[in-house]
Amino acid sequence: MNSPRIELGRGELDSFESAASREWLVTNGLGGFASGTIAGARTRRYHGLLVAALKPPVERVVLVAKLEASARYDGSAFALGSNEYADGTIDPRGFENLASFALEGLTPVWRWVIGDAVLEQRITMVHGENTTVVSFTLVRASSRLALTLKPLCTYRDYHAQARGGWSLGVTPLSGGCEIRAFDGAVPYRIVADRGLFNIRPEWYWNFRHRAETARGLDDREDLFVPGELAVELATGDTVTLTLSTVSSGAEVAHGDRAAPFAREAHRQQKLLEAAPANAPDWIRRLALAADQFIVRRANAGHSVIAGYPWFSDWGRDTMIALPGLTLATGRFDVAASVLRTFARFVSEGMLPNRFPDAGESPEYNTVDATLWYFHALDQYVASSGDRKLVAELYPTLLEIVDAHLRGTRFRIHADSDGLLYAGTPGVQLTWMDAKVGDWVVTPRIGKPVEINALWYRALVVMQSFAALMGDALAERRFAAQAGSVLRSFRRRYWSTDHGWLADVIDGPEGSADFTLRPNQIFAVSIDPELLDRAQARAVVDICARRLWTPLGLRSLAPQEQGYVRHYRGGPSERDAAYHQGTVWSWLLGPFALAHWHVYRDAAAARQWLDGIAAHMRQSCIGQVGEIFDGDPPHRAEGCFAQAWSVAEVLRAWVEIGAAAAEEGPHTRVRADASTASQQRVRASSLGY
Repeated sequence: MNSPRIELGRGELDSFESAASREWLVTNGLGGFASGTIAGARTRRYHGLLVAALKPPVERVVLVAKLEASARYDGSAFALGSNEYADGTIDPRGFENLASFALEGLTPVWRWVIGDAVLEQRITMVHGENTTVVSFTLVRASSRLALTLKPLCTYRDYHAQARGGWSLGVTPLSGGCEIRAFDGAVPYRIVADRGLFNIRPEWYWNFRHRAETARGLDDREDLFVPGELAVELATGDTVTLTLSTVSSGAEVAHGDRAAPFAREAHRQQKLLEAAPANAPDWIRRLALAADQFIVRRANAGHSVIAGYPWFSDWGRDTMIALPGLTLATGRFDVAASVLRTFARFVSEGMLPNRFPDAGESPEYNTVDATLWYFHALDQYVASSGDRKLVAELYPTLLEIVDAHLRGTRFRIHADSDGLLYAGTPGVQLTWMDAKVGDWVVTPRIGKPVEINALWYRALVVMQSFAALMGDALAERRFAAQAGSVLRSFRRRYWSTDHGWLADVIDGPEGSADFTLRPNQIFAVSIDPELLDRAQARAVVDICARRLWTPLGLRSLAPQEQGYVRHYRGGPSERDAAYHQGTVWSWLLGPFALAHWHVYRDAAAARQWLDGIAAHMRQSCIGQVGEIFDGDPPHRAEGCFAQAWSVAEVLRAWVEIGAAAAEEGPHTRVRADASTASQQRVRASSLGY
């Protein structure tokens, strides 16, 4: 089975802007990663060739920022990378020699043309280790090529920036060096399998990170060079450089230099074997992208990194992403491990929203993470048939529901109408969680629509689990509670005047908020029984007309007061725009599923996802970003790789296909009508 491949040619990388705006990502399954731009310039503080997770998956530290690579061939010098400095200077300009960039599976590959010579670079990480492996191969040449590699080093938290003037300890090794930045720092090694490494300590000053400039943050950094590797290559020769926090990294360097790449290619092939059958390449690519978010917690099973480069493992993101990352890719063991891991952290009936980077106590400021847990567990059991896990977790699940019925943190409780109420002033508990100082940008105190769709589904799930456990009393109780929620939901959220659902009811002073937001789509995607057919169709159609874009759903309709067209400015401006029109790609999955539930046309429903295929060539190659501008052309912003963005698109594509296959040919009975409807919706959407 061939790995899906994305290739960009010289025409797509012919300027610094085009090559530096495209990024790449390699991960190690621990939370550590390597990342940068195709141009070689670091445009973010988070870019690094070895970003190690010292307490997996957190305590991430930038150790080796990049390699400064240059070549001498046929009497002339050629740069292979580039940098941007504080005064705006771009130097060197190695991207001008770049012939192509490809992503083979999850492995980034550069090819430079230097005269008649072709030089190739590959990067991988050793899965389960803080070890990055970089190889350079002279594919073709008429004479020998001299290659010089300078590692640019530091030792800092990946959220920070470092300035020079301090001394990093350097110890020579055969083929490289060991760096101990300061007393108590974890040492790391830089070792090559051939060539001569000369210790020549120096500082490079005043690098500029343009992405930080755009975000209104500190954008300058200095980096330390411990020395340089000089090596000559003939046609077919390869030099491999290993960067590692573990002593075995040196052994990798002096062993079979192809082994790390071969092992990683084999691992990726195994992932593809479990990927959806007969899927297009971009869906198979999503199945590989999903793997980059699955990590091990130190002594605590599996978890999910919410997004690269700056998120750690978040409860809400993990539970939303879990079905797409694991069930759609056949990784049931990982799904069960994640579900067990988070169950151990339940407190007062709540799952944590965030495990902090520095390893402090988890934070429990979320109402939806716990409800998404039921959704993820239900889908896991339906896919795997694992009733043993239900039995194992059943007492915890009962505890969670009882806590929500009694009341828990932040006034989360079931009200007299059966619906779930949540919220206290100054705290944002739902996924629309932006806050600027004391200002909660999208206050949703009361009964948010998606929270109660999830609450209803949780009660239905508990009814089925109680039946599995032979707990007849609980089964009847959950059935009655779910019925109460269903009746209240249908009675209280729908507005005939607006033609859609309220975003929040029972807000301050009993108010209802009918601002057009995408949260109502979950009332159709999570459980289509929540609404009657006409209401469900109206919700899907209004979301399509006002909120859908090829890259996701807007968080606020353009016709609403407060709509923000572009996600720009410093932290305060960006937080204020985060849920005020900004497009979220993860919402494409629920939207496509809702469309399927209403129109029963699998081909039409899947078409709403197609915009992601082109996006995977444009930002972080092979990945799906977090957010985009509300207005066309929907420039990518936020994290360049987001777990729930990948997961929900993949899950929707798989689930729609599976459901259509089960229902058979009659599922297309409305195909003509729904396709016509979709064409009308596309024509009326802003900008399309």
